[in-house]
Amino acid sequence: METSLISILLGSFTGIVLALTGAGGTIVAVPLLMLSLHLTVAEAAPISLLAVGLSAAIGALLAFRQKRVRYRAAGFIALTGALVSPAGVWIAQRLPDTALTLLFAGVLAYAAQQMLRQRLHEKDIDMHTAAPCTLDEISGRLIWTVPCFSALAFTGTTAGFLSGLLGVGGGFVMVPALRKITNLPIWSILATSLAITALIATTGVISAILIGAMQWSIAIPFCAGTIAGMLLGKTVADRFAGPGLQRAFAILAGCIAIGMIAKVVWTAFL
Repeated sequence: METSLISILLGSFTGIVLALTGAGGTIVAVPLLMLSLHLTVAEAAPISLLAVGLSAAIGALLAFRQKRVRYRAAGFIALTGALVSPAGVWIAQRLPDTALTLLFAGVLAYAAQQMLRQRLHEKDIDMHTAAPCTLDEISGRLIWTVPCFSALAFTGTTAGFLSGLLGVGGGFVMVPALRKITNLPIWSILATSLAITALIATTGVISAILIGAMQWSIAIPFCAGTIAGMLLGKTVADRFAGPGLQRAFAILAGCIAIGMIAKVVWTAFL
């Protein structure tokens, strides 16, 4: 099967995952590109960022029209992430692939564990009192306190650096983070995550293009497939979004992390 067709199929699957979860497009995209097209993390990361950034932007625009995006919070988080994303891209081009693969797997495993842990203990947590960012019952907007400001800034910085370093749009960090630090409903969290992913990914993509790290022959068909998958997934997203899907995504993320670590270990002994 030729490279372009494989890229389209991989992109389509990535877009569907992104639409259904508001996260996870990149953590699926990077391993798939590595395993199917034999790319390194540094080579797959810019392609993943471009595809997920474009499809996330489309999803975010659709959600914005439905008034689901918390655009002030999304803009602030994306701004803090954009400031550190280029540093992540620069470092990624200078680290060995084995180190980046293990780091990617470690971050992925941690995110999966946090998502599962949050789901298991969610009933014991009163999000309206525990979260630093809460909604005003009258205006319906987030109350911007110092703890809220700090939590959003830390989340944006973390997502931005990982975006540049590992080619992750930040969504798989963003969704569990927003669930922890805000009391937003899940549909608003998913929509806001898409907006943040699109904005942060843009910075990483520009940085990658400037240093010549983008493989356009793979990126273009992959992006086409991702956008198509995103639009398809959005038509059924409301039926599936919820605790069960987030739990399934966390399990998938954990399995991918284990597979990546196993691949590195296996290669080391060959």
